[in-house]
Amino acid sequence: MVSGSGYRQRARLPRLFASARDVGSAEGGDLAGVLRSLARQSMLVAVATAILDTVILALSGIFTVAPGPAIAVTAAIAAADLAFAAAPRTAGIVAVAQVVLRLAGAVVLHGHGLPVRVGDVGFLIAGYRAGAWLSGRASLIIVPLLGAGACGSALITPLLGSGACRSAMIADAPDCSDWRRLAVTAVSTGVLPWLVGRYTTARGAYIAELEQRERLRQQEQRAALDRALSDEREAIARDLHDVISHHVSAIGIHAGAARMALTTGPPPHEEAATRSLAAVEASSRAAMVDLRRQLDLLHGRDEAGRRQPGLADIEELATHVRDTGLDLTLHTTGPGTPLPESLDVTVYRIVQEMLTNALRHGDGRAELTVREHHDRVLITETNPLAAQPDTTHSLHRGLDGIRRRAELFGGTVDYGVERENRWRITVSLPLGGT
Repeated sequence: MVSGSGYRQRARLPRLFASARDVGSAEGGDLAGVLRSLARQSMLVAVATAILDTVILALSGIFTVAPGPAIAVTAAIAAADLAFAAAPRTAGIVAVAQVVLRLAGAVVLHGHGLPVRVGDVGFLIAGYRAGAWLSGRASLIIVPLLGAGACGSALITPLLGSGACRSAMIADAPDCSDWRRLAVTAVSTGVLPWLVGRYTTARGAYIAELEQRERLRQQEQRAALDRALSDEREAIARDLHDVISHHVSAIGIHAGAARMALTTGPPPHEEAATRSLAAVEASSRAAMVDLRRQLDLLHGRDEAGRRQPGLADIEELATHVRDTGLDLTLHTTGPGTPLPESLDVTVYRIVQEMLTNALRHGDGRAELTVREHHDRVLITETNPLAAQPDTTHSLHRGLDGIRRRAELFGGTVDYGVERENRWRITVSLPLGGT
C-alpha cells in the first residue's frame, strides 16, 4: 500500500520533465504545473548550454593569450545561450545571435593565433528552436544563415589568413578546399537541427490532434451512451405505463362492477359479481405475466414462449378489453406479413394504450381499425366521449407515450374530437421505419 505522501511525490516526479504534449492533456491546476515544469526545463537547458560553450572556449587557451577579448566573447556567448530560457518568439533573434557569435569567436581565436575551436552546443540548440518555433517564412530565412554559420569557422582562416589552409590553427576544421566537406558541415550542423525541430513540432502537433480527436470521439460516445440510456429508460417507463395502466384500469372497472352487484341484491346479481371478480383475477394474472415479461427483458432473458406481444395478439387483447365491459368493434385488414420485431411490439403497445384510454374516457363503445396499407401500418381508434370523463387519469400522458413510440419509427400521430363529441386518433407507421 502506498502512503499518501509517497503517492504525491511520485505524482510530482513527471512534472520535472514534462513535455509540450502534457499541456494539451492537462486540466485546471495541472496545466499550471506543467507550464512551470517546461519553464524550469528551458532554464536548465540554457544554463547547461552556457557552461558547456564557455568550457569549450576556455579549452582553446584564449583566456591565457587575451583575457579581455576572451571575457567579452564568453559573456556574449553565455548571454545568447541563456536566452534559450526566453519566450519561443525570440527563437529567430537568438539563432541570428548564435551565428554572429560563432563567427566572432572564430575571428578572435584566429586573430590570436589559436586553433579555431568554437562550441557547437548553443548553435545546435538554436537551429533546433528555429525549426520548432518559427513560422514557415521566418524559418526559411534562418536556414541559410545557420548553414553559413556552420561552415564559417572553416572559412575564417583562408579568408583572413595570408596563405592557403595550411596552418595548424585549422587542424580541427574540415578542409576548406573541399566543398563537399563544407556542405556536409553546413547540413549536419546548421540544417539538420532545424529539420529535427521542424519534424518534432509537426509530430507533436499531429499527435496532439489525434489525441484531441480521440477525446472528442470518447465524449461523443459517452453522450450517445447517455442518450441511449435515457431513451431506454423512457421506453421501459412507457412499457410499464402501458402494462400497468391497462390491467389496473380493467381491475378497477371489474371491482366496481362486483361491488355494485353485491350491494344490489341476490341472484342474478351474484352471478354478475362472480364474473367481475373472475375478470379481476384474470386481469391480475395477465398483469403479472406482462410485468414478468418486462423484467425478463430488463435482465436479458427472452425465453421461448414468453415473447413480447405483437400484432398477432391484437385479437386476444380485444377479447380481454371486451371482458372489461368495452363494446369494441375490431377491423384488421392487410396481407398479414410479419412485421419487424420492434415494430410489432410498438403496434401492440399503441393499440393497448388506445383501448385503455377508450376504457377510461369513453362511454363504453369503441371502434378499432388496424390495416397494412402499401408500406405503412395505419391504426385508427374512435369512441364517443363519456358525459363525465374519468379525471383521475391523465389522457395526455398516454398520448405522449403513443407519440414517442411513433416518432421512434418515423411515424405520425393525429388526434382530436370530431362531431357529436366523438374522439378519434390515427397513427401511421412506416414498415421500413427504424
